[in-house]
Amino acid sequence: MKWWQRILANTIIFLALAGFLEGFTITTWSTALIAAVVFGVLNIIVKPILVILSLPITLMTLGLFYFIINGLMLWLTAVLVSGFGFSSFGLALLVALIVSALNAFFNSNP
Repeated sequence: MKWWQRILANTIIFLALAGFLEGFTITTWSTALIAAVVFGVLNIIVKPILVILSLPITLMTLGLFYFIINGLMLWLTAVLVSGFGFSSFGLALLVALIVSALNAFFNSNP
């Protein structure tokens, strides 16, 4: 999936999840688009650095800490984008798991 397609998919996923999950707020669709772009940029720039720095703990937890990193990327996106927020880190972690699963599904189908 190309980068812009992933941005559009994440925008739609964010809007859908905000409708289903209490505590996950998005004010407008343009806020969701901006959040998807910021999330994509953070995943390109910041996430690889965090993955390398947390490699020992990721190996000790058999890869489960990688989900925490995904949640941190969404939480950081919420800090940077106004109108996009979570009521708790657990909710950010849940949204990160759903977004990761849906992106994996979309990438597996040609």
